[in-house]
Amino acid sequence: MEYQPILLLLFLVLFSTVLLNPVHIHAQNNSGTILVGQSLTAAQTTSRRQPWVSSPSGDFAFGFQQLNGTDHQFMLCLWYANVTEESIVWYASGPPAPEGSEVQLDADRGLVLSDPQGRTLWKSDGFSGKVAYGILNDTGNFALLATRNSSTNLWDTFRHPTDTLLPGQVMDIGSQLISRRSEANFSQGRFYLVMRDDGNLVLSTKSLPTNTDFDAEYYNTQTSDPSNQTNTGFKLMFSENGSVSILKRNNVAVELKSVSNSISMENHLRLTLNFDGVLGLYQHPKNPVGNQSWIPLWTQPDNICRAIAGNYGSGACGYNNVCSLDTNNRPYCECPPTYTLVDPSDKHGSCTRDFLQICNKETSGEDLYNIIEIANMNWPFNDVEHINPYSKEECRAACLNDCLCDVAIYGGSGCWKKRLPLSNGVKEISGDTIAFLKVRKGIVPPKDHGTPASLGENKDKGFLANKVLLGTSVSVNILLIAATCSVLVFIIHSRDFKKTASASPLVQSNLCCFLYKELAEATKGFTEEIGRGASAIVYKGETQVGIVAVKKLDRLDQNSAVEFKAEMNVIGQTHHKNLVRLHGYCNEDQHHILVYEYMSNGTLANFLFSDLRPCWSERVKIAIGIAHGLAYLHDECSTQIIHCDIKPQNILLDDHYNARISDFGLAKILMLNESRTNTGIRGTKGYVAPEWFRNNKVTVKVDVYSFGVLLMEIITCRRNVEDVEACGEDKAILVDWLTDCFNDNRLDLLVEDDAEALDDMEKIKRFIMTAIWCIQEDPSLRPTMRMVTQMLEEIVQVHVPPYPYPLTGTN
Repeated sequence: MEYQPILLLLFLVLFSTVLLNPVHIHAQNNSGTILVGQSLTAAQTTSRRQPWVSSPSGDFAFGFQQLNGTDHQFMLCLWYANVTEESIVWYASGPPAPEGSEVQLDADRGLVLSDPQGRTLWKSDGFSGKVAYGILNDTGNFALLATRNSSTNLWDTFRHPTDTLLPGQVMDIGSQLISRRSEANFSQGRFYLVMRDDGNLVLSTKSLPTNTDFDAEYYNTQTSDPSNQTNTGFKLMFSENGSVSILKRNNVAVELKSVSNSISMENHLRLTLNFDGVLGLYQHPKNPVGNQSWIPLWTQPDNICRAIAGNYGSGACGYNNVCSLDTNNRPYCECPPTYTLVDPSDKHGSCTRDFLQICNKETSGEDLYNIIEIANMNWPFNDVEHINPYSKEECRAACLNDCLCDVAIYGGSGCWKKRLPLSNGVKEISGDTIAFLKVRKGIVPPKDHGTPASLGENKDKGFLANKVLLGTSVSVNILLIAATCSVLVFIIHSRDFKKTASASPLVQSNLCCFLYKELAEATKGFTEEIGRGASAIVYKGETQVGIVAVKKLDRLDQNSAVEFKAEMNVIGQTHHKNLVRLHGYCNEDQHHILVYEYMSNGTLANFLFSDLRPCWSERVKIAIGIAHGLAYLHDECSTQIIHCDIKPQNILLDDHYNARISDFGLAKILMLNESRTNTGIRGTKGYVAPEWFRNNKVTVKVDVYSFGVLLMEIITCRRNVEDVEACGEDKAILVDWLTDCFNDNRLDLLVEDDAEALDDMEKIKRFIMTAIWCIQEDPSLRPTMRMVTQMLEEIVQVHVPPYPYPLTGTN
């Protein structure tokens, strides 16, 4: 029996290992329960669904689902397990979880979802007590229970709904459902179903989640009774048989939709606030034959295109978009002619005009614009002027010749002029309204047909060639004929190429195409220089659009032409308040010129590094503006754009010191199916991310790195590299000095003699930590620019960053 102590010791080791270490579950748990310490890791499988636990009946499953159209993004959610069509009924709010993320059941915090780096993405907040286990029951409710004996419910999905209710679920006063952003985007949308304090169940819109007030109410159950509180609604009931009703305080139920017992027995049911704002009750057979879909039993409102009205918000669709109903009473959104979606992946989003509207006192509207006439289209609001009585032709002409009119609506005998942005757009099947859309006439650069003198010279040369041919031998003549034909073919092709290059717009837009002569006159012969770069000189000028900055690339090398086309293609398709606006261009012969709006306060470099230190509040505004501009380029353009050269010299300041990102000559456009690109090193020394030098594929994270360096310069009003003799070796490299000051908790050294900044050390620390996150050597650790804006604006918490250079240095 001498082995008994050893066996006992081995047993204790094994027991403690099982008891103390979390269990990583990768297979489905059919018991319906999850114990504290168990976890599930998001991983790609043969199925996009990765259940962690199933209800006893097998009707519901809880776990990870891989998002459609992605390879590495997952959603922690709960779904109908036996329905092949998308059937998510609850999901963890927040951003999608990357592959390798883990959800674990913790005794103190409940469900905790963490990314592969261990950062918390979501957790089940709002309870006190110790969790013993989690259970998914046959109603589709996942609950965290305190003990197996008392079964105290600490937290459950029924009390924390997202966009869907299940039979047996209720909504008390103050509860709400919030729509998704789109069918595949689970971030917070702009439609709300709210059980209000006054007893009414309402559907409302909200443009921004941070707004305290709603924009417009578009459905109301009218179950409030101010004169008799007992006759007032206080709860939305979705009964187990599928009926939907409002329960009043006197226990009287106001039925919104009744469902027969046979339907509820034979079908799965759900009540969902769809991403497009329509509230729908849906059924799906429990034993389907083939691939059957969810069938709507009841929807509200009847016509969402008409129901959403008022002076706030964009309506059922985005701004400048137009709504019509499909066969299921769901909104179908479509941009009007000459307008395109701001985000091509969001068909219900806002549309932007494809051209720049210009007011020119010397030119009539008929010379600049055409009118497109569309029947039964209307934007009921945004009126600038109402003229009545007025004929159809008078209404058309009035908008065409009014510089401030973008659209006119004619109906009956009235004419309504409107300005962008247009809201609540609607397209009816029939009606008596006519929309007049003003569109810019296409401008084509002039073709170079040659001069009479050059034609005469060519004629004389041809006559001389004929004399040579006649005076030589036959064999030589044949050789000369062949050579002459080759030269003529080359000349013709060269001319055709030049004409095509000169006459074809570089981008598909209606930017103004200027003649070189016009720009020479506008700049008084290119005399007032206001800026100079490696490949261009910028002059001040005045054209029909006002004072402009004329960027002239006159060198004929290949790089200049490439940069010119890159800048045209990038800036020509962007529209954002923190990007410099491009008015037009000149692509005439060897002249490559871009015409921008004029920025009166110069570059950020001049602003930061002058003798007089700018105030801290101005620097904060500028930093946040640059972050928003980059977030737009990375996430909101039709094609993702990497700027590649973010530095203070490429940030301009307008009259009110708002930041405008400029100089897109080195920018790289990523196609919709790209997230990384192979390309040569681009950018400016000191702002270039490490991956440029490692022949790695670069992503938008190179701009995040450059922004981190720039943010450090904005905080300190110092260049990223200073003279060693002037400031000392320990302060010469700004990134190193700032990191050392942060590690030593001496942030005050970074803003010495800046009283306003010293009084705002909490924000200084937030900005510094954000900057250090941005310059992480590992690109995957850097936040996105969207996250950076939230960090700077105090929307999300900024955690203490790690040492930024673990791969090449030591802390």
